[in-house]
Order: sequence, then C-alpha cells, then structure tokens
Amino acid sequence: MLQFRFAISWRFIKAICCQKFLFRAMVIEDWKNCCISKKFPSYRNSRVITPFGWLVSKRDDDEAEGLWRIRDTLYDFTNFIDKHPGGSFWLKETKGTDITELFEAHHLSSLPASLIDSYKVRDAMNERIYTLTMHENGFYQTLKRRVRDKLPTIDVKRKRNSDNIHLALLLSTFLSVVFTARWNSLLLLILAGTLLCWTVIAAHNYFHRRDNWRMYTFNLAMLNVCGWRISHAMSHHMYPNSYWDLELSMFEPFLCWIPNEHMKTLTLRYISFLIEPLVYAMTFLLDILTRIFYSIRCTNIMYWHDLLNLTIPLSMYLCSDLTLFMCLRQWLFIIMVASFAFCVIGLNAAHHDPKIYHEGDAVRDDRDWGLFQVDTIIDRSDLKSSQFLVLTHFGDHCLHHLFPTLDHGILPELYPIFYETLDEFKGQLREYNHFQHILGQHRQLLRVKSNLKPPGLM
Repeated sequence: MLQFRFAISWRFIKAICCQKFLFRAMVIEDWKNCCISKKFPSYRNSRVITPFGWLVSKRDDDEAEGLWRIRDTLYDFTNFIDKHPGGSFWLKETKGTDITELFEAHHLSSLPASLIDSYKVRDAMNERIYTLTMHENGFYQTLKRRVRDKLPTIDVKRKRNSDNIHLALLLSTFLSVVFTARWNSLLLLILAGTLLCWTVIAAHNYFHRRDNWRMYTFNLAMLNVCGWRISHAMSHHMYPNSYWDLELSMFEPFLCWIPNEHMKTLTLRYISFLIEPLVYAMTFLLDILTRIFYSIRCTNIMYWHDLLNLTIPLSMYLCSDLTLFMCLRQWLFIIMVASFAFCVIGLNAAHHDPKIYHEGDAVRDDRDWGLFQVDTIIDRSDLKSSQFLVLTHFGDHCLHHLFPTLDHGILPELYPIFYETLDEFKGQLREYNHFQHILGQHRQLLRVKSNLKPPGLM
C-alpha cells in the first residue's frame, strides 16, 4: 500500500481524519443547509476522493436513470457520443448525470439546444436536486445572448496571441530544463519550475474546449487533463465553493475554506498555516500518486498521455551528461517548484476571502447560476493590462467561469456588456490585487462563522 507521509505525526493525522468524518456525519443529518442542492453529495463520504469517484457519486445523486438530464428532460446521447464536436470524453463521462449547467455554459450557440430534441426520451419524474436556475429572462441567459451577438465583431487576432504565448512557454520550458541539466544551476531549476507552472496554467485555457493538442501539455506536471476536466470544468466551474466543488474537498482536512467550526478546530486552523507550504509543494506529486493508488486498488484512471510528463526527464537525460538518477532528482525538484507556484497563483486567484460566498453563507433570493458565479469570485485587478499575465495567472476569472470555452484573449472585449448586465441584475464584479487575495485566503482559512448577508448585500 502506498503511504503518504507528511512532516507531522501520525497521531495528528488520525485526529484530523476523525474530525473530518465527524463533520461529515453532522452535515449529512442536516443536508438541507447545502444551499445549491437538495441533497448532500455522497462523494464526500468517501475516504479517497478522486474526480472519477465524484462522477460515480454524482450519477447516484442526480438520479438521471442512466441517461443525460438537461433541466427537466432526459436525453439519450449514446449514438451521438462519437459525433460530438467537442470530443467523446464529455458525453461518455457525464452519462447518468444532470448536465444542465455544463450544457449551457459550454454551448454559446443556440444550435445545440435545437438539435437535442431528436434525442429526447421523456420528461424526468423527479425535480432537479440543484436549486440554481437559468431562466430565459435571468442574468445568465441575458448575458449569454449579448455575448453571442458580440462575438462576430471581435478580432480573432487576440486568440492567436494566446496560442503564441502558450507555444513560447512550452518551448521555453523544455529549453530551461535542458539548460538546468547541462549547467546544474539552482536558479535555472527554479526558472524551469516557474515556466512549467505557467505552461500548465496556460494549457488550462484549452481543456475546456473540444479536444486539441495544446490541452495535453497540462500533463507535463504529473497532472492529467481528463481528471481535471472533471474536477475543474465539471465540478469547480459549475458549483464553486460548494460541497460539490472538488477543489475544496480535495485539500481537506489540511486546508479548509468552508466556514464551519465543526470541520476545522482552532488548532487545525492555525496548523494549516504551517503545513500550507508543504501542501503547495506536494500537490502535483500527490495528484499522480493518488491516481496510481486508486488505479491499483479500485478502477484504472491512468491514460496513455500520463506518459507525457516523462518527456521532461527524458530531455534532460538525452541533452546532458547527468546520470539517470540525477535527472530524476532534478525533475522532481522542478515539479515541486511548479506545484508550489501553481498553488500560490491558483489558490489565491479569485475564490477565497471572507467576503466571497462559501458553503453555509447566505445566498441571494435570485438563484441565477450566473449571479452565483459572480458571488463566488473576486477578480484579480492587477492582471488586466497584460494578456500574458491573464493567461498564466487565471485572470479575467469571472468571465472565464461564465464562458469557459472562450479564449482568454477574447474575454476583455466582453467587459462593457458584462458590466451593463450586472447593473441590470444588481450584481457587482469585485476586484483585489494578488497581495489582497493572499491575505483574504488566509482569513478564510480562519473563518468559522457564516455570513448572514449575501455577497450582493455585504
């Protein structure tokens, strides 16, 4: 059995786990407090949480009868899986689940909505378990129509700029790891790790879309694009800062942002500050080790493209005089630097601050899905002047959540209609710089009291 050892005692780990399962038992008894759904997500009862386990549990929770549910209708897309323009993965993995939010957010055109009628089976017998709405006259659908009308007028050159930035980062990463191996420099190791981090974040721009070669560069850091399409695109993007958000639960109990005193004791709150750097540095390694462990003990969740991460040590070995052992050692250091930088950027990018909605806080009376996204985000104000910074630091975060298939280079053109629609529906786009986000994220780790007013009224 694989054992993951942290620089803390086994007794402390055991205490943390007991606290975690005690909390789960409590929230199951009162799952109605899970405000965006009528059911507590069953995946949170699992000892090992993975994206694929999340999907298995979602099939049980959604009760879509082995079909695909969109709003109150069941569809059978079996014969359409291989014809899906976005790739077969999206439909294969979501079979048996409610894909309402996923369908709406990933299809800007009105054409898909008209095509799915031929795959209709029947109306669903039960109500949706999710309480978020997408009414035609609501915030999100109104904004979506305006964005659809705006897109033909936007210069596609900005999209090509994103492609050029990503390619330059990819080539720079491989050059830096080769120079690192040849010159054995600590500064070059750190530079290589930073460039790898930026390449991975830029690759995130591409895995929300139809299958493409650029999305596979996400795998260079021991991550996997298929797993992250589930944990990030299907879970986090659709249900941010809720019990359904894997990007919350996969860091628990070591980092816990849900404001609940039963989930994080006073001791655990402050110890999370001490172990936070270790968690940051080990995130990428733990990701692949967890998938290997799960594949051995349960179901295989490894893919052929998991081998792509080996191209980095292979390049180092072939282009230098280092031994294989030394190449592997330097590679692991590069991965840890990339992992640390990724978490510093990603976990302090938009979602964690006491003023941001987290599970247990008060919500708006208007349950529009788009307004819910706005309430779970504070954007980075210090990135908007640079397309490079936006692409490598999860910039324009709110618009990206609302329209994940659009290239980051296009998003700045949408701000005028975004602000106009926000004003109409009493929404507000809030902004912080990175330092404010870091402070806010740590305050959120300490917060245990729920906000009694929705973000729009705070």
